[in-house]
Amino acid sequence: MPGLTYSTYVTQIAEMAVVDPTDANFLTILPMMLDYAELRICRDLDLVFTSASLSGPGFALNAGNRNLAFDVNQPDGSYFVVSEQINLITPAGQTDPDAAERVALLPATKEFLDSVYGSSLSANRAQPKYYAAFNETLFLVGPVPDQKYYVEVVGTLRPASLSASNSTTFISQYLPDLLVMASMVYISGYQRNFGRQSDDPQMAQSYESQYQVLLKSAAIEEARKKYEGPAWSSQSPAIAATPTRG
Repeated sequence: MPGLTYSTYVTQIAEMAVVDPTDANFLTILPMMLDYAELRICRDLDLVFTSASLSGPGFALNAGNRNLAFDVNQPDGSYFVVSEQINLITPAGQTDPDAAERVALLPATKEFLDSVYGSSLSANRAQPKYYAAFNETLFLVGPVPDQKYYVEVVGTLRPASLSASNSTTFISQYLPDLLVMASMVYISGYQRNFGRQSDDPQMAQSYESQYQVLLKSAAIEEARKKYEGPAWSSQSPAIAATPTRG
C-alpha cells in the first residue's frame, strides 16, 4: 500500500528537519505537529471518507422531550464534527434505519421551534418534522415527540490521528505528500520561530507554498469524488474544452 506509516512518517520528518528522531523535544511536539497537519488537511479538503452515518440505541428521542443528545466521540477514536442530515427512523421503536423507513427531518432554527413547537403538553406532541442544532452534542426537534423514536445522524467525522497505536490512516496512506508538507510548515516554524517565517524562504514559507500547490490537485480529486467536477461530473477539469452543466 502506498503512503506512510507512523514510523516512516517520524523518520521522514526527522530527516527533513535534520533532528534526531529520538530527541525528547522532537517527540514532545510530534502530537501537536500531527494535530496541526491533519486538522488543516481535513478542514481544507472536506474529505469524502470522513462522511458517516450514525445510528443505534444511543441515538434516541424520548416521548415528551425534544432534546436529541449523543456522544460525539466514537469507539475508533474519531469524533463527530458536522451534522448534515437527521433521519427519523419509523415506525417508532425501530433502531435500524435499513430495516425501517427513513423520514428526513428538515433543518430549522431554534427560534422557529420555540415559537411553533415550544409546548411539550401531550396534546401538542406528534412525530417530529424539524430539527435545529443547539450545540455540538445537542439537537432540538419539533414537534415534541409523542413516542420514543430512534434517529440516524449523517455528517462528518474527524478521523483518529496517526500515532504509534494507529499506525496508518487515510491521510497517511493516500495524502502523504500533504501530510509531510503541512508537518514541515509546523516544525520549521517551531525551529526558527513562527515570527520569522517570512524572513527565511528556505523554511516554513517554502513548505507552505508547496503545500498550497499540492492542496489544489487534492481538492480537485475530492470534488470529482462528489461529482462536483466540470458539469457536475466526476471528470477532471479539461485543458481545452469547457463543458456546461446541461
